[in-house]
Amino acid sequence: MVAEVTAGSGDKLEEEKAMDLKVPVSENTERHEDGDMAVCASEAVTPSEDPTEESREPIKWEWAVIFLCFYGFMSSIKPGEPFITPYLLSPEKNFTREQVTNEITPVLTYSYMAVLVPAFLLTDLLRYKPVLIIQGISQVVIWLILLLGTNLIEMQFMEFFYGITMACRVAYSSYIFSLVSPVLYQRVAGYSRSSVLLGVFTSSVLGQLCISLGNMRFYTLSAVSLGFVSFGLLLAMWLPWPKRSMFFNRMKNQEQRELAATGATKSELDQMNPKASRLPPPASTCSASCWKDSVLVQMLLEVRNLVRRPNLRLWSLWWVFNSTGYYLVLFYVHILWNKVTDNKTVYNGGVEAASTLLSAATSFMAGFVKIRWNVWSELVIGVITAVQAGLLLLMGTTGNIWVCYVAYILFRGFYQFLVPIATFQIASSLTKELCALVFGINTFLGTILKTIINLIFSDKRGLAMDVHSQFKVYFIYFTLLTVTYFACAAVVIYRHHRNQPQGGGTASDPELPAELSAAALSSEDELLSNSKSAKV
Repeated sequence: MVAEVTAGSGDKLEEEKAMDLKVPVSENTERHEDGDMAVCASEAVTPSEDPTEESREPIKWEWAVIFLCFYGFMSSIKPGEPFITPYLLSPEKNFTREQVTNEITPVLTYSYMAVLVPAFLLTDLLRYKPVLIIQGISQVVIWLILLLGTNLIEMQFMEFFYGITMACRVAYSSYIFSLVSPVLYQRVAGYSRSSVLLGVFTSSVLGQLCISLGNMRFYTLSAVSLGFVSFGLLLAMWLPWPKRSMFFNRMKNQEQRELAATGATKSELDQMNPKASRLPPPASTCSASCWKDSVLVQMLLEVRNLVRRPNLRLWSLWWVFNSTGYYLVLFYVHILWNKVTDNKTVYNGGVEAASTLLSAATSFMAGFVKIRWNVWSELVIGVITAVQAGLLLLMGTTGNIWVCYVAYILFRGFYQFLVPIATFQIASSLTKELCALVFGINTFLGTILKTIINLIFSDKRGLAMDVHSQFKVYFIYFTLLTVTYFACAAVVIYRHHRNQPQGGGTASDPELPAELSAAALSSEDELLSNSKSAKV
């Protein structure tokens, strides 16, 4: 359901965040932008194509960043979003809880999985702005369908366009990095994420005030949301068009520079015999060579080698499995609330606002945690996952809506605490391009897993479970993850103490930094472990 993931815009701003895909997001991957957006630690020091480009015109890029942050704030204001599930289940729309749970909501996951990879590629190829316009159009269509739609097929189309909106989040997450030099990446990432979080909080509070104090109908609140997203679409059309992107356009610029250099050093023999110099190389040889030596292919080969790193493997698996459970809970929790309250009292907006604030606070606190993550990562993840499993059991069994609300707020807060840590642990040793690919692959694998779970337990073509039964399944899912993490933690801690010298300290496994600081890169040419060189 659309409303179910309202606070996601600000979370991992996942996937939170994250990622996102292009650039990781520290919060969230929900329908609005839980993924929002964390910056790769290595990005902050990656050399740029022209280090002085932004310094020559500081006012120009500053206003571009301000305008983009304003766009992120306004596009996040949809006061009707936390109340979409109550709207569909109310007499105004009159859908049954079984239809919303087993026929409408699952379409979101299927749509997101189908659109995710094309959106990732088109974002880079088209340089962000067209994808943001597509996202704006999709949001307008969503609220138009909510206002005018009356049957099941139309609501399923509404969820389909919601999947497009979620997949297009990557354009906003990575857009801002095309406007400034790499040394400013970490700062502008904070600006961008803060603007979205503030927009989500403002949207949730505004929606709750309209329902509780203004006694506004769900239909009217949806019309107000349509006005805000229409304004956001107009802002997207006025965004500046970036001159570069991460993969495709950067490679084109690099090829042009190489051609220019080759032309400048043309030999006398070539000048005397220009016809010979114009003879093209064999097409098959050229295409095969270009394909094998392309930056994107080399990055994909490098990702295969990165899997061997234990720390990277652990946090990537956490990103895939825990974010899957997290977003499934967010997708269906509003249906659970509706069943517990029987649609009598609705405080969805206030709860989403409170959970957004707690998520922002825990994400901020995570940056100050200092422990030896190479030793204690599995244990910390296991403890937090165990607490989340307990909260899910509480949500699925309690008949008190306030207990359910508090459990949901804490559940989101614990997840958001680990998101920035996972982001840094994954990204600290990667280049910007590898960082984008790793987070993109993690997000895609998580989406596939969500789709499989949805198809088996939620969809009417599967078991078609009711919402309480689904939360019991989520509890079992998190319990299995907890057992796995504790088992791995026991092995890691045992090996650490076994290898530790008697005099104290450790001869291996150097401590990894816990702060979200940048990891320096040595040169513009990043040597991959497969002995290929990819220009960053």
